[in-house]
Amino acid sequence: MRILVFIPIYNCEKQIPRVISQFDEETQKLFTEILVVDNISKDNSLLAAEEALKKLNNIKTTLIQNEENVSLGGSHKVAFNYAIDNGYDYIIVLHGDDQGSIKDIVPYVKDETAFKYDAFLGARFMKGSKTPGYDKIRIFGNYAVNIFISIFLRKNIKDMGSGLNMFKTEILKNQFYLPFRNDLTFNVYLLFYLIYSKTNILFFPLTWREDDQISNAKVFKQGIHIIKMTFQYVLNPKKLLLKGDVINNFNYNIIYKNY
Repeated sequence: MRILVFIPIYNCEKQIPRVISQFDEETQKLFTEILVVDNISKDNSLLAAEEALKKLNNIKTTLIQNEENVSLGGSHKVAFNYAIDNGYDYIIVLHGDDQGSIKDIVPYVKDETAFKYDAFLGARFMKGSKTPGYDKIRIFGNYAVNIFISIFLRKNIKDMGSGLNMFKTEILKNQFYLPFRNDLTFNVYLLFYLIYSKTNILFFPLTWREDDQISNAKVFKQGIHIIKMTFQYVLNPKKLLLKGDVINNFNYNIIYKNY
């Protein structure tokens, strides 16, 4: 299997070296390429990512920077297009803020469990998951939202969008994701679409840390917004999934590659 690991970064100069260091020699051999996408960081994330990538010797690595800030969802669109254009079988999304670890999905790649599903989704709030240092209010809020969503969708939802997920590229080829909003709700739109299209998905437990990371998501505001989206989905799923921030500028500059 040709597997692309996509790491989006924005102001992660302290965290991105730790994320890239997760790829020891054995782990590198499991994947085909690491693609780091910088979304016009205002700190030294770009330099930090390049220096960390140069230490990897057993995997293809590429560092690109978007020509404009297209938010987290926009960076996903850029990476999904990249996976399609370069003939990858799967794409793994690993956020660059070092809250999650590639090690959590490695066992499922090794025993090929992950390949049995079109979407293999990491969950911070299910049996087997661990959230060291995570704010208790955010934990409670996420559990409450997940239960609410599960009832309305009649689907056992374990997480509305974590930072470690794996997708079969085949399901992305029709580019259904292009109309989705580019902000932090992109993963929510993505999950709704997977449910709507009856995609074969499975949640798996994560260890999710909160050390020196700064989340851009405001738990109460985000929760209310997701609940509103759920009502919109129940009433008219097509309308929700087809309106958003279609971006035409997927242009980027290649900063570094080792091939």
